Amino acid sequence: MSYDGRFHTVTVGDLKRDLPLFEVAPNVKIAIFNMLGDMEVVETAADALAQRMPQSAQVMIVPEVKAIPLGHALSVRLGLPYVVVRKVRKPYMANCLSAEVVSITTGAPQTLYMDGKDLHLVQGKKAALVDDVISTGSTLRGMRLLMKEASADVVAEMAVFTEGDDGDWADVISLGHLPVFAG
Repeated sequence: MSYDGRFHTVTVGDLKRDLPLFEVAPNVKIAIFNMLGDMEVVETAADALAQRMPQSAQVMIVPEVKAIPLGHALSVRLGLPYVVVRKVRKPYMANCLSAEVVSITTGAPQTLYMDGKDLHLVQGKKAALVDDVISTGSTLRGMRLLMKEASADVVAEMAVFTEGDDGDWADVISLGHLPVFAG
């Protein structure tokens, strides 16, 4: 990835942020949204998404890493548990559920893991999948597969931003959309 000093400005609630544009393929740039450490954005996004969370949701599923603070903030607001799915299986994780998907961006397989200790929070429950940005949908597909394996019903897919073709994400509850820039 390369950075040429340009930005794309977004709003989250009343907050404005300048996102750096990075080239991810020849003549293709994306705005990088990284809410880690930006507690104002995390709290503002959690306030807005909490208002749109379906009342039927019983648990939230968040992928590591950047969605974890958002999952925690939503959990505090809504009183719902959240489960973190990992992209790397840690030695302390037992009886894991796993789902492999192929990343559209890289063409490489990616495996998501849910620790067996969290299965009781998910099994037979109504789950909301929550991420910071949904871009290619690969992580979202992996989380859906994990929920199917856990016999959970997905009642919502949520993100701070979607990215790419806006039409691909009509069913995703989001606060905004990030364009892909050519040139």
